[in-house]
Amino acid sequence: MTLTASDDIAAALEAPADLNFELPDPGRTDIADSEFEQQLERAWQVCERFDLQTDIWRGCILRAVRDREKQGGDGRGTGFVNWLRDRELAKSQAYHLIQLADSADTLLEQGELQPEAFDNFSKRAFLETAKAPPEVQQLAGASAQSGDRVTRREVKQFTDDWTAMQSERPPDELKQKASEGTLPARELAPLAQQLEKLPEAHCQPLQQQAQAHPDAETVKYLTAEARHLAQYLEAAARVQALERTGTDLEGALEEALRLDCAGAAADLVKQAAQLEQLAVKLHASWKRLGGLAERLELETGASNPHLRSLVAALGRLSGEAIEVPLDETGERLVRLQIASEERTRAADELST
Repeated sequence: MTLTASDDIAAALEAPADLNFELPDPGRTDIADSEFEQQLERAWQVCERFDLQTDIWRGCILRAVRDREKQGGDGRGTGFVNWLRDRELAKSQAYHLIQLADSADTLLEQGELQPEAFDNFSKRAFLETAKAPPEVQQLAGASAQSGDRVTRREVKQFTDDWTAMQSERPPDELKQKASEGTLPARELAPLAQQLEKLPEAHCQPLQQQAQAHPDAETVKYLTAEARHLAQYLEAAARVQALERTGTDLEGALEEALRLDCAGAAADLVKQAAQLEQLAVKLHASWKRLGGLAERLELETGASNPHLRSLVAALGRLSGEAIEVPLDETGERLVRLQIASEERTRAADELST
């Protein structure tokens, strides 16, 4: 008889985790810290393994309840919802467990993972592996089946390594060194990610430098340069002040690269973009505050001295000149002048 995916899961989980372990006594001074931590880590991994197994089982159970409801229920999933309510399970939690069971099915059906390797995965890594490309699944499965512990960190590293080798942006010289092991793939992956964000014209100079010096130090330097370029281009496109002045952004970038200060230029435009966003939010809050203050002034009179005092005290924030202390003493102030739309329009009319 051919096993179904659920039968495969059952076979993988038929051996329960051994929870009969003893934790070391924290008060014992004859146990070295390293040994103490190792014993706790082993116990923690047993708990994680048991947690993964039981959650996969729960996912299979919930999936069976849901599928049964689809076949013979009222079409609205009422039976499934009632089943969850009786067991105090949120719908989102239930579907998370079903996703875990689906992940187990996927990995078993594709043959990327043998049942006995389940125990070497953390729960989050198991989910990430199921969603990863087949090549990443192969890497994670091979690592787990060799007895290595696979967490989300390892799955991310496998994904980054595979992405770097698949990207067309890093030159072949770097890929060759990465495949030979003379250049760590974990250093090539960030460069590939940053190069993917750049237009082709900005990639070419970096690629040429990498071809001329295909070593780890150059890769780190070019990764930083590519990151600065991407940040500069992304932030500069959002700064409205630059749109109105007609500044040659490419020319400014070339000069920054020549002076080896692309990072400072990127930070400059990023800060400018953030400042513009803050100014817009400040203006909206200022208008809202002024409107509320005006409303309270109209609705209060001499019989409400405390409320009127509150409105008056906040006048330094709701008026056209905003004053905010920079420290608790109040000796240092920041003053911002906000010109009302009417005043700005009148000034424009006078100047024309």
